[in-house]
Amino acid sequence: MGTSYVPMTSAEVEGRLCGYTDRLVDALLSEPFDAAPARDVGVDLVGVHFTSAESLARTVDLIGANLLRTLKLGPGPDWDCRIAALQGAVCSGFVQAVRKRTLDEQEAIRQAVLDARDSVEQALRTSEARFRAIFTEAAIGIGIADMSGRILEVNASLRRILGRPAEKLRGSMVNDWIHPADNAGIWRLYEEMVRGERDQYRVEKKFSRPDGGTVWTEMIVSLVRGEDGLPLYQVAMIEDVTDRRLLQERLRHQAMHDPLTGLPNRALFLEKLGVALENHGPGERVALCYMDLDGFKVINDSLGHHVGDDLLIAVSERLALSARGENRLVARMGGDEFVILVQDSPGTEQAIEVADRVLDALVEPVRIGGHELSVSASIGIVERPVRGQTAAELMRDADVTLYWAKAEGKGQWALFDPDRNATEVAQFRLSAKMPAALDSEEFYVEYQPLIGLRDFGVVGVEALVRWWHPELGRLGPDRFIGLAEETGLIVPLGRWVLRQACRQARQWQDEFGDAAPFVSVNLAVRQSRDPNLVDDVAAILRETGLEPSRLQLELTESAIMGTADEPLDALRALSRIGVRIAIDDFGTGYSNLAYLRHLPVHELKIAGSFMEGLRDAERADPVDARIVGTLVDLAHALGLTVTAEGVETHAQARRVADIGCETGQGYFFARPCSPERINAIIADHLA
Repeated sequence: MGTSYVPMTSAEVEGRLCGYTDRLVDALLSEPFDAAPARDVGVDLVGVHFTSAESLARTVDLIGANLLRTLKLGPGPDWDCRIAALQGAVCSGFVQAVRKRTLDEQEAIRQAVLDARDSVEQALRTSEARFRAIFTEAAIGIGIADMSGRILEVNASLRRILGRPAEKLRGSMVNDWIHPADNAGIWRLYEEMVRGERDQYRVEKKFSRPDGGTVWTEMIVSLVRGEDGLPLYQVAMIEDVTDRRLLQERLRHQAMHDPLTGLPNRALFLEKLGVALENHGPGERVALCYMDLDGFKVINDSLGHHVGDDLLIAVSERLALSARGENRLVARMGGDEFVILVQDSPGTEQAIEVADRVLDALVEPVRIGGHELSVSASIGIVERPVRGQTAAELMRDADVTLYWAKAEGKGQWALFDPDRNATEVAQFRLSAKMPAALDSEEFYVEYQPLIGLRDFGVVGVEALVRWWHPELGRLGPDRFIGLAEETGLIVPLGRWVLRQACRQARQWQDEFGDAAPFVSVNLAVRQSRDPNLVDDVAAILRETGLEPSRLQLELTESAIMGTADEPLDALRALSRIGVRIAIDDFGTGYSNLAYLRHLPVHELKIAGSFMEGLRDAERADPVDARIVGTLVDLAHALGLTVTAEGVETHAQARRVADIGCETGQGYFFARPCSPERINAIIADHLA
């Protein structure tokens, strides 16, 4: 009330405004939400002559300040978003209606100018009077200049907009009103019009006022030609759009900043990063420090979201302080993730320095609501030349590097390493192709014989899986077994290896009878914990017809010593049906010897690392010899057989035989080979 002149009584005004309020409330509560009715309210306000900027300002303020409280709703992010949408829709309708009204006035003025040129003297006087009335009373600012750019006349609205008296404006030159923020295109359009190459142009332009303030205007400049078609005057129609501009900037600020911390949000960060990548000089570099708080979820879940929010606010303040500097931007990406953008980076050293300062800033505990919270962060650093980079690549590499920092112990930073990343990408591609490779039978099994150290016959063979990759060729288990364990594919892969090995062992059983070797298959920790392990082994033995005593399952020492009761029960069940159990790489882990005697184990395989000291017969390491001897005595005391792994020389073979090992395995006897080669080795020994 009291902001505009309207031809209605106070009661009529109040009734009209109540109606608008009801429409806004209906729109606010609509499901699904639709802000379109609010736009009509903005149009109707102008229609009943509420056209002043103060009318719009009070309307927007009342919607934002009172509507939710009056309706006893919220506060909450959803209601805040709806209120913002209603405010924007009202402003949009209001501004468009005012603009239409203004354009109608502009057209009337333009028509008046044209009529004045073409009318006879009497008509000219009448038109001049009409034009003078419109010129003087128009709501928009109007200025007239000659073709040299000297301002001849200005109306009251233009004087009010620019905050200067008529005598200061008349006689000044158009070029005197250049503003430092002007786009170069504004004055290019002006020069084209002065040369007669265009009759009109429309731009947004900033003006400085004597009081130090700034006014934003929308300006339409037209060319008035004489009867001969030559340019005579310039007419500028200037509308004050400062309020609209400030509202747009306020709405943009809300859209581009995190409402909790006040920091730039993901949208603004990506916009700034995009500008940095598009507008850069030769050799310019950019750096990202991508940060994630360690253990924030625990704090948030245990102490409540209000404590978590306060912690994020405190962290953001420390971040903004510690990372401040020229060409830097600190943004919250969401949750407990933040990013620091360093434009025109001088090098990796400064990016590391920024990360160190951030970590130091988080060392001191944060006091929130009676809690003293210690918080740390992990930071991934990417620093490189701008040329050829995309925002997606930088963010991907920063995210990968953040993961490295967390994996390496948290509370520290990690620097992007392209070689490490390439290796991990290659590993990921391998893991992604493994299921299809198993289905298409790209895996195959080789066998390494276990040789009896008394008669050098083939006592058993160890099944070793290989992968014939269609692009990379032959891959050893070191390239894919770890990936299979991480992805869980180790269970179906291990089942496939077990079936292949048992089928082959059955063929040797049929061909060589009692002289056939047993087959030893490695069992991963994840396989040992598979609830279907016993059923799978029993089913494969029935399917292949292999005697259970000719199958040996190998587990590493650390795996079997750390096995829980349920997997241990499975090993005992397998032992009861006749399957042999072996401990692989014995001596490299930590063994509870009292616990070892109760395990369902038949054989120990001594790790090949102990064989190094026995390589040379004349200079054997007495410590390694004593260790191997002790392990063999221990195994025999427990009723177990012993296989020495990693035997590569005749001296090693003879020494471990003297110590008491029953079997040996290593390159001295044979490398892993095909089943046909094993057949030949067995046949040669039996011949």
